[in-house]
Amino acid sequence: MNSFIEELKWRGMLQDMTPEIVEHLDKGMASAYLGFDPTADSLHIGHLVGVMTLLHFQRAGHKPFALVGGATGMIGDPSFKSAERNLLDKATLDHNVACIQNQLSKFLDFSGDSGNKAELVNNYDWMSQFSFLEFIRDVGKHITVNYMMSKDSVKRRLEDGNGLSFTEFSYQLIQGYDFYHLWKNKNCTVQLGGSDQWGNIVTGTELIRRMGGGSAYALTVPLITKADGSKFGKTESGSVWLDPEKTSPYAFYQFWLNVSDEDASKYIRIFTVLSQEEIEALEAQHGEAPHLRMLQKEIAKQVTTMVHSSEDYEMAVKASEILFGKSSTEDLASLDERTFLAVFEGVPQVQLSSSEYSEIDQVLELFGEKTQGQIFSSKGEARKMIQGGGLSINKEKVNDPNAPLNFDLLQGKYLLIQKGKKNYFILEVK
Repeated sequence: MNSFIEELKWRGMLQDMTPEIVEHLDKGMASAYLGFDPTADSLHIGHLVGVMTLLHFQRAGHKPFALVGGATGMIGDPSFKSAERNLLDKATLDHNVACIQNQLSKFLDFSGDSGNKAELVNNYDWMSQFSFLEFIRDVGKHITVNYMMSKDSVKRRLEDGNGLSFTEFSYQLIQGYDFYHLWKNKNCTVQLGGSDQWGNIVTGTELIRRMGGGSAYALTVPLITKADGSKFGKTESGSVWLDPEKTSPYAFYQFWLNVSDEDASKYIRIFTVLSQEEIEALEAQHGEAPHLRMLQKEIAKQVTTMVHSSEDYEMAVKASEILFGKSSTEDLASLDERTFLAVFEGVPQVQLSSSEYSEIDQVLELFGEKTQGQIFSSKGEARKMIQGGGLSINKEKVNDPNAPLNFDLLQGKYLLIQKGKKNYFILEVK
């Protein structure tokens, strides 16, 4: 059987496919596209399933098209959503599209002379050429309302009482035309997508049959869930983004490091390119010593390196050791500012002006009037804590309240103050 299909099967990444697709892919290099919705200026880890599907398609010798929906993003896909989304203007969409294209280039090979190099396409480029009258005359006449109404995504919205605007109702017709356009102009014969896209994809194959008399094929991957039933890719602080400014590489690394054992076995197949032999060997090692969390550590390494860089991965590991193990001032100083703040996210911050800070000579004075009540309730409490060995600054134990305040500021402006075993504070000198 086709290597691409086999790859998806053992990785647990195959949901549905049109039966003829196996024979079609066995004939030689084929082209497939998968769409990305530009409602934000970054992809999040929920998109990674689609990205990895295209990656495996290219690795199997086929040609991937990544379609960024500059046109469909103006409308919004109704699939499995309970309400219509806010529509975005052209300038916002253009910005989002550019950012997403940049992120995709980390996974797919868009360069070189190979016949299967990836291509980026934006459906705004062809949909913007249509007038409304031309579209309903030339495209709309080929698909009946009965056919469109039969789709699960449409029926669900009608049954739940929220209704469906004509704008959203037209989405499957526009997505179907995308497939037809790429089939006609780029010889793209396969559409890939999440299982919730099956109805829209099949509309495309139907348009290709009716408008062009051709054949096209569909394949979907499962929607990813967590073992406990909660939504994949969401944390208490929201989505886990690929953009390091939205989700720091440290927080990104921690997300994968903290997945459950059950999810780890599933995710390492879906989100890495490790071979079946490598994964099964890791699972065997993990089974012998689950407390070492070898699966989680390997997933975190592979995905963080792929999405960000090996340097970001190493920084994240170092940061984890600082927070959860023994570390020194040198370790803290080696973190960049973004990682340092990500590690101690949520830690109370206290601010002093540079002039106020420069007037402080001894450690005890740091907890005087300007910071009173923010770290210690009084100098007396601070003195007692210091004399009892319960205070560290930049991971260095301070035992003398009258010791000189001669610590180097981290990143040129921070002191990390540790009160007792678990209470951290960041003092920023502005």
